[in-house]
Amino acid sequence: MPEGKKGRKLSRTKGHRKALLSNLSTALFQYEQITTTQAKAKELRRTAERLITLAKRGDLSARRLANKVVKDKKVLKKLFNTIGVRFKDRKGGYTSITKVAPRQGDAAPRAIIRLL
Repeated sequence: MPEGKKGRKLSRTKGHRKALLSNLSTALFQYEQITTTQAKAKELRRTAERLITLAKRGDLSARRLANKVVKDKKVLKKLFNTIGVRFKDRKGGYTSITKVAPRQGDAAPRAIIRLL
C-alpha cells in the first residue's frame, strides 16, 4: 500500500507552500531567529537543515540548489560564507525550536526557531 507524502500542507497549495518556506528560510538565515507558528517552524526545520547541509558542501552545484530556495543574494552569501562554515564540524541538528505563548488574536501555538 502506498504511503502518503511527507510534510505538512499548512492549508496552502503547493506553490504557495513552496514560496512560504522559501521566505521563512530566507528570514531565518538573515536574522538567525524568527517567531512563527509551531507547524511552520517544524516544517521550516526540514528545509533549513537541508540548506545548511548544502552550504557545508560549498561547491557550485550546492550553491545553485540553494539558490532555488533562498532568493536573496546577500542571504545566500551569508549562508555559504558564515553559516556553512560555523556548522562545518557538526553532523546535524543545526536549529532549535522553543515553544512560546500562543498568538494573541487566534491563540495559534507559536514557536521560536533559531540557529544554534
